[in-house]
Amino acid sequence: MRKRQIKTLLLIVIISTCSLVVLISSINYLFSPSYKSKKVVEAFYTHEQSSDFADSWELLHPFMKDRWSKTQFMTDRLHVFVGHFGTETFQFTVGEGNKIKDWKMAKEAKPFDVAYKYNVIQTYKGKYGKFSFLQEVYVVEDEEEWKILWDYN
Repeated sequence: MRKRQIKTLLLIVIISTCSLVVLISSINYLFSPSYKSKKVVEAFYTHEQSSDFADSWELLHPFMKDRWSKTQFMTDRLHVFVGHFGTETFQFTVGEGNKIKDWKMAKEAKPFDVAYKYNVIQTYKGKYGKFSFLQEVYVVEDEEEWKILWDYN
């Protein structure tokens, strides 16, 4: 009887320890920069999917916002994707992120200490048939928020 109690107690300790390790690992992952940066990319393209270009613009880094006004960005996105391609929405996949040190969005730009690069594939079904775009998307931290940049090198 005593051996059975020891085995049961040992099994409980092992299961509890494994559960604790899984819980701690999950929490660490949810707060990791790679997880947070990927969520921003997914949010950006989810907004774009529903032609919510105002909200997708909000996820751009200030350097990107310097390139166009909000109105200009929204008009261009609507014109190109809906107007030219004849499609109302698209599907997308976000690849795994790669951490990059000292990345620059343009030759004349100051490098970011850390950026995360994601390959995003957008698949459209429009008046010209089915087609896909691959875009490299970079995410950096700006004032404690993750923001999107594109490569202009």
